[in-house]
Amino acid sequence: MKYLIIILTLASAGLIISGFTIQSDYSQKLIGSGVALLFLVVFPIFSYYRWKDRDVKEYMLTKENLDKMRESQKDKKH
Repeated sequence: MKYLIIILTLASAGLIISGFTIQSDYSQKLIGSGVALLFLVVFPIFSYYRWKDRDVKEYMLTKENLDKMRESQKDKKH
């Protein structure tokens, strides 16, 4: 999965760079397809890869988590 993300990121960067360097009728399409690949494919795959084994409850503002945050703030003040 990690190598797929790297390959797709490099492909997207290659499309964007080639769109800026090649002066032709389809250079704007190269830039647009590179940006679309980056934001519609690479970022969602990257987000899934980084968050797949995490518990969402740890990042939600529940009463227990708010109490933990308040306790850590009290410890920092002293």
